[in-house]
Amino acid sequence: MTGTIRNYLSRTGYASLSPKAVLFDMDGVCYDSMPYHAVAWQQSMAHFGITMTADDAYATEGARGIDTVRRMVKEQRGEEITLEEAQTMYDLKSELFHNMKPEPPVMPGILELMEQIDAAGLRIGIVTGSGQRPLIARLMNDFGRFLTEEHIVTAYDVTRGKPAPDPYLRGLEKMGDLQPCEAMVVENAPLGVEAGVAARIFTIAVNTGPLPDEVLWSRGADIVLRRMTDLSERWREIYETTKH
Repeated sequence: MTGTIRNYLSRTGYASLSPKAVLFDMDGVCYDSMPYHAVAWQQSMAHFGITMTADDAYATEGARGIDTVRRMVKEQRGEEITLEEAQTMYDLKSELFHNMKPEPPVMPGILELMEQIDAAGLRIGIVTGSGQRPLIARLMNDFGRFLTEEHIVTAYDVTRGKPAPDPYLRGLEKMGDLQPCEAMVVENAPLGVEAGVAARIFTIAVNTGPLPDEVLWSRGADIVLRRMTDLSERWREIYETTKH
């Protein structure tokens, strides 16, 4: 771990890594929800004559939904649709997702991890490409003892979504105008890892989906683990190393 942090400091130019907050992605990190999203994407886009595979859903995970819609339409139809048109298409995807039963379960290990982070005195934030109110309400219901709504960044807080650094930079602002070396990111998606790295934040990737680990390493992740329970078990080691 010491070498991993040394590599981060060399890459970013910071003198130390002194985390005061941890910024979590939502889908695939807080909730085991990506299989649900993949189905909703495929069904909704097919309604508009666009082919989207499960692999496409995982590869574009973390981006703003309207950005994904516009990109898929551009690739398959060669058309530049408006934000309003993209929002209409994304609204159908959101409706399909929210009507799925049962609700996606809380990711195993995430509550235990947040308990450790909270006990260490660090703040917790959520940075998601989603913006639906039902999701925000569920976050507060499931994680409200660790989280305040003011510490949630949604698609509507930024004009550029992941893989741009903007969502995580906004997260730093919401957590108290922190410097990148004062936070950690926990992600599962390639675009999210890119965003965390672009924001110069120490980025931990937990590969809860079907993509090879190498995809996450190639996007610049500082650590790649297989399960959220692995991160929960190794949290003490990771956090203690930052103090040396």
